[in-house]
Amino acid sequence: MKDWTGSKSTPFVTMGASNHSTGERHSEDFYATEPSAIDDLFKVESFSPRIWEPACGQGHLSKRMIELGKDVYSTDLVDRGYGDTWFDFLHYGEYFTPCCRDAIIGRSIITNPPYSKAQEFCEQAIKLTGDKVAMFLKLTFLEGQTRAVFFKQYPPKTVYVFSKRKNCVKNGEFKKGYSSTIAFAWFVWVKGWHGKPEIEWI
Repeated sequence: MKDWTGSKSTPFVTMGASNHSTGERHSEDFYATEPSAIDDLFKVESFSPRIWEPACGQGHLSKRMIELGKDVYSTDLVDRGYGDTWFDFLHYGEYFTPCCRDAIIGRSIITNPPYSKAQEFCEQAIKLTGDKVAMFLKLTFLEGQTRAVFFKQYPPKTVYVFSKRKNCVKNGEFKKGYSSTIAFAWFVWVKGWHGKPEIEWI
């Protein structure tokens, strides 16, 4: 049982700090993103007509991008009933066929990566994209000594902070009516861009 009644870890649990959580995190770090986050992103950034969603989960973001007219290639390491599954994004290039490579070349990459592997996803996406990368991440992704080195090598062009918090829900169970206590942002990288990041609010 989660403790919401007053243990010393309660403030951290309430704020959603995963290293202080008393509840079980999903085994593959599957926390689905509210689809309206895509609408907010597309209002401020343009992307290639062809998108790769490499951590598609149950398709929440992919379906919304398709509704907005994008050609979306959806993959995931785990089969949750949507997209091409057992596709290991972090080890792309080690065993994929030319047909598979043709399907992803030149695409923008947009996803909510598993947070435990967020930096690895960002690094891989920046290497593979032919256009832009947009990652839905906790605002605290800006912190950390290791990520400071990463950001110096791969500075995002823009970080879009949500003025109104978006829900990111375990197992995609939006119908349970969760309200987010965590601040999220879209981190956007542009292929070949180097400069000082901008902070914007959406």
